[in-house]
Amino acid sequence: MDLNLNRADYLQVGVTSQKTMKLLPASRYRATQKVVVGDHDGVVMCFGMKKGEAVTVFKTLPGQKIARHISGSDLFLSASYIYNHYCDCKDQHYYLSGDKINDVICLPVERVLRDVPVLACQDRVLRVLQGSDVMYEIEVPGPPTVLALHNGNGGDSGEDLLYGTSDGKLGLIQITTSKPIHKWEIRNEKKRGGILCIDSFDIVGDGVKDLLVGRDDGMVEVYSFDNANEPVLRFDQTLSESVTSIQGGCVGKDGYDEIVVSTYSGWVTGLTTEPIHKESGPGEELKINQEMQNKISSLRSELEHLQYKVLQEREKYQQSSQSSKAKSAVPSFSVNDKFTLNKDDASYSLILEVQTAIDNVLIQSDVPIDLLDVDKNSAVVSFSSCDSESNDNFLLATYRCQANTTRLELKIRSIEGQYGTLQAYVTPRIQPKTCQARQYLIKPLSLHQRTHFIDHDRPMNTLTLTGQFSFAELHSWVVFCLPEVPEKPPAGECVTFYFQNTFLDTQLESTYRKGEGVFKSDNISTISILKDVLSKEATKRKINLNISYEINEVSVKHTLKLIHPKLEYQLLLAKKVQLIDALKELQVHEGNTNFLIPEYRCILEEADHLQEEYKKQPAHLERLYGMITDLFIDKFKFKGTNVKTKVPLLLEILDSYDQNALIAFFDAA
Repeated sequence: MDLNLNRADYLQVGVTSQKTMKLLPASRYRATQKVVVGDHDGVVMCFGMKKGEAVTVFKTLPGQKIARHISGSDLFLSASYIYNHYCDCKDQHYYLSGDKINDVICLPVERVLRDVPVLACQDRVLRVLQGSDVMYEIEVPGPPTVLALHNGNGGDSGEDLLYGTSDGKLGLIQITTSKPIHKWEIRNEKKRGGILCIDSFDIVGDGVKDLLVGRDDGMVEVYSFDNANEPVLRFDQTLSESVTSIQGGCVGKDGYDEIVVSTYSGWVTGLTTEPIHKESGPGEELKINQEMQNKISSLRSELEHLQYKVLQEREKYQQSSQSSKAKSAVPSFSVNDKFTLNKDDASYSLILEVQTAIDNVLIQSDVPIDLLDVDKNSAVVSFSSCDSESNDNFLLATYRCQANTTRLELKIRSIEGQYGTLQAYVTPRIQPKTCQARQYLIKPLSLHQRTHFIDHDRPMNTLTLTGQFSFAELHSWVVFCLPEVPEKPPAGECVTFYFQNTFLDTQLESTYRKGEGVFKSDNISTISILKDVLSKEATKRKINLNISYEINEVSVKHTLKLIHPKLEYQLLLAKKVQLIDALKELQVHEGNTNFLIPEYRCILEEADHLQEEYKKQPAHLERLYGMITDLFIDKFKFKGTNVKTKVPLLLEILDSYDQNALIAFFDAA
């Protein structure tokens, strides 16, 4: 059966966090339920719907920002890195996590007969606890942002746990007493936003609970389950801002199930099964018309009241700002931002979300970066000329947003070895004009991402540092160089992190302790960047470093082979795009394409797709050329030879690319 849901906006509160909206239990089957929501102003509000109007049941006074609801005598609480379990307000258990805790949940005690807390940690790991100890760890395909019990009760066993990740993946795992059992996983093929909330509710009405998902790009999804218990997408709808909470129930009208969501700016919205247009007799039509007239009258009086209130506040503001004793009265506004590396295309996503409409966003960078096209982005971008030598500006771009845009997504690609700061100046459509500046670090090895495993059989180059430095000092240098490393030093005397380059698929292993750090990579350029940056950081702190390295010549050929398919594909794409205009002219002149060889006919058929793909990857070929050039220079730099004069010859070889000729050039030089 088809699922048709109609949108109904109920009311707006302040800015909301994840999991801060809940529906209270119904008094009877399919009766309307009350909604409770907490916001950043510290207000907890409970309301119900009556004759199409939101009626407040209670509303607290403002207080501290509300980030979650709690229930029961057991409280499972997590700060950024610390987990605590309290029972009847008494401290029971404690755990210090090695990376940031994004969510915490406990399996249903009444079903599994024991306390099983699970922590969702930023390092792509779910940690299953027993008391104050980790029973085991579960690796998941992305940083987990939300956890939920399958079917709301842990499924058939009570051990089934749903997780959603910041890069939009969704999965189900059974948490047994001895090991995890991975049941299914949905890859984010459509490149949708990260998952913020999950619920289970039978919205389709077939007697089986469906999976409700809310994402940070405003997407609401409904998954049903097939005969093999695999999830199948049944419904999706986009809202204009991130979905912070989601729950199935009945709010608008008795007998009509719906999906209730809260959004970042505080809207509580229903996607209801109640039809907009109902079949009715003459008497019923009269009743509906009267209800509509009453609603219009109510909205008009509310609008008049708001206009009067705005006039009053405007006069009050003007009087206070003109007073000699007036303090600065700059209006404040909330900005929800996210800066993450995408593994699929080795680019960074910068998402800016504001509680009110955005007027414009100015992007400034003191390092070279590329801005990539984003399909969802309707803002008009304009670039300003930069003088990088005199003022360190490599990029100045302004995004002018259309009316009512509250969320802007940008894509950025950086160059490894070039590091600095990206700044976003966000100006909303409020008076008087005000702006917030946000800063994002572009790290020296910015395209590296944490991973759980590496291939130890690859030819590796090694960089070893020794000296009078502490474990915390060396950890701070690693944080400076690489993304996704926790700010706080991990517990213990020694730590190992694995990384993968999202652009080239090369890898890095870093192991360090007090007085010693060992870094291994199959890419010489990675080792070269680390050597240069770590030397500078140590010099700033006046610490003497002893640096030694072992270069594996085989690794150069290995890296070139990893680059080969990407370079070959980009060269072929560029060649095809160059042919399109000439082939179109021939087509117009001849009237058909029958005379063309199949390869050229295929290029014409795929012309739009090829041009779109080429447009999405600006300077992609130049990047690959740059990486090969850096690899060439770095190979000989470790031998003490300067080969920059041979770079023009290298570029000539790349222009008429042949893999064997390139490898021979590296060997001969």
